[in-house]
Amino acid sequence: MSRPYTVARITKGKETFEVLVDPELSLRLRLGENVALSKILVYEQVYKDAKKGIRAKEEDLKKIFGTTDPVAIAIKIVKEGELQVTADQRRRLIEDKKKQIVDFISKNAVDPRTNMPIPPQRILLALDEAGVSIDPFIDAKQQVTKIIEKLRLILPLKIGTMVFEIRVPGDVQPKASTYLKSVGRILREEWKGDGSWMCELEAPSGMQVELVEKLAKMSAGKAEVRPKG
Repeated sequence: MSRPYTVARITKGKETFEVLVDPELSLRLRLGENVALSKILVYEQVYKDAKKGIRAKEEDLKKIFGTTDPVAIAIKIVKEGELQVTADQRRRLIEDKKKQIVDFISKNAVDPRTNMPIPPQRILLALDEAGVSIDPFIDAKQQVTKIIEKLRLILPLKIGTMVFEIRVPGDVQPKASTYLKSVGRILREEWKGDGSWMCELEAPSGMQVELVEKLAKMSAGKAEVRPKG
């Protein structure tokens, strides 16, 4: 097989499914870009174990994915499963994510001793000194909270925070709650008489635009987000 490929896999229960996909196209798809979906697969086959050449049974594919179409299954696996990336891809992804994290911290943090902004280069050095691990596939702002905790051990910094009042439809609550806990701290929550869910979230001030956009997407525009007070 002369065309370069990488492996994408997903585990459903006790079953694992693998596909051989184009490295660049699959990565771009995983990152939410529009790509030629018909060109994602290098070889139109779904495997139980690609290395051993063991193919998945059609009845298993139908049961798990609702289809036997290898392209449709590959798209689902790439988006939701584990995607192997090349060393160069991983390096590029981490460097890009690191820049986003540094940019966010430099715009939202100050040195509590002077109340002055912290230079991006100082934040970069602190990231390396603290041995911070950056996940290339998780949104930068969702990693900031834990990263700041590590940085505070070697770099005095204070993040400006706000309390947001958030309300979403009840059916969106599980997904919304998981997301909100990843970017801030839920101070209070309650279910309303109309079935909607409301909470107060403490999060970095710079998160306001993202909160509005993310929750609007989750709720088909039905979410309400506003600063408290």
